[in-house]
Amino acid sequence: MNATSFDAAPDQDPDAAAAPGRIVLLTTSHRVAPGLLSWPAWQALHAADRVLCADGTHPQLPYLREAGIRVDETSPTAEELVSACTAGRTVVVVASGEGEPTLTDGLARLAGSGRVSMPELELLPASYDLPGARLLDLVQVMDRIRAECPWSSQQTHKGLAKYGIEEAYELVEAIEEGDRDELREELGDVLLQVVFHARIAEEDPDAPFSIDDVAGGIVTKLIHRHPHVFGDETATTPEEVKEHWLRTKAIEKQRESVTDGIPLGQPGLALASKLSSRVRTAGLEVPLPQGEGLGYELLALAVRAEAEGVDPEAALRVAARAYRDAVRAAEGLSA
Repeated sequence: MNATSFDAAPDQDPDAAAAPGRIVLLTTSHRVAPGLLSWPAWQALHAADRVLCADGTHPQLPYLREAGIRVDETSPTAEELVSACTAGRTVVVVASGEGEPTLTDGLARLAGSGRVSMPELELLPASYDLPGARLLDLVQVMDRIRAECPWSSQQTHKGLAKYGIEEAYELVEAIEEGDRDELREELGDVLLQVVFHARIAEEDPDAPFSIDDVAGGIVTKLIHRHPHVFGDETATTPEEVKEHWLRTKAIEKQRESVTDGIPLGQPGLALASKLSSRVRTAGLEVPLPQGEGLGYELLALAVRAEAEGVDPEAALRVAARAYRDAVRAAEGLSA
């Protein structure tokens, strides 16, 4: 690659040479497959007098050359690039992943000096990140961490289980406290657990699966359980949506009991509330078991809360926070 010499525009008639040219900085996203460029980008590339790229290994180069576009592998200075645009010439610079900061800073200095007649400058995104594109970065980062980090490379599903529980509780706390910055961070921590487990699952010798399998599975489930969105059924109220969801879920799971699938290891109030919800939704009349002790009283309270549309776990956490604040006040501390 020629990174030291650069041929500027040939000598021109003084009047013609004074005509302003155009510099197009063409940016691309590494999250989009090389060669998939926007139509304005292809138009600019084909119409340019010169196309330059400082990176001889840029992933776009093979596709540009296949399209008949000559790309000069060179790294001009700002002054050289401006000189190459005299006489109304257009030069397209295919930017590296960093966006050519040295070149753009140099062009900004020239423009600010007022001593140089600057060509038209245009930033042209040739490919765009779609929503969710940064998830690809997360998968790539997790791949590298799994391969190179001494701690991460040894982790198992069982070893990480406790972190999943902790992160879920921290997410709930951020939601209840209304801290937006904390909420964003905790959502990321929960997402990390999903990606980490999926990466570990790729290495299973008997039943491997990837993050794409995880995402594909939930996409299929969501589409199937929302026939009012993706199918011919209609739902105009949240109650009708829930009815669709429960009906399709029952068909999928083929469960014998309404209690099937309820994790018994969850906190007691949440467990009682979930059981009550399943019973009420199924239209069953099941009397509460009678027994001595606080557990049965708590069970009755949790069932009552669920029937009234109150999450007993959340209600108890609110009360517990008030109790914590009272304790701190008694200690002479701020809440």
